[in-house]
Amino acid sequence: MPLTLNVGLSKKIGLPHYGSLGVSCNVQVELDQSLLLHDLDGFHQKVKQAYGACYQAVSDELYRQQHGDAGSPSSTPASVNGNPAPANGNGDGNGHSANCGRAPLNSQHRESARRATAAQVRALEAIAKRQEIDLPALLHPRFGTEQASELSLMQASNLIEELNA
Repeated sequence: MPLTLNVGLSKKIGLPHYGSLGVSCNVQVELDQSLLLHDLDGFHQKVKQAYGACYQAVSDELYRQQHGDAGSPSSTPASVNGNPAPANGNGDGNGHSANCGRAPLNSQHRESARRATAAQVRALEAIAKRQEIDLPALLHPRFGTEQASELSLMQASNLIEELNA
């Protein structure tokens, strides 16, 4: 009998003029129940992987919503759960929120100063390994460092997107 693992993560940030932007990710995976009975470390690793995937998806979507995605029609949502997006950015009254404005410049500056998250560093290392890329050799000429942990949040996010494309 399979074991169902359900991992979820939500994050909400404030926007100017009493607005907010919320993003959530839920992942459901079936695992062999023997993991829980005979390999607790393996089970915990699966939970960490699912959480890491949600964390990265939420971080990427928040960034995309705040800074726009030129090729995506959803960079300024026209609807939230099928309802028109609220004009004031305060959500639809059902606990859902939409991005109705850009982040202020000082917020963008803070984002560029924040370091890459541990999940981003792990993602970059995993992608580089999978694609057989020498990560330090890629990082040094572009960012002046050989360690992914020294990238900014935005640099790491952009590089992950680029390598996955």
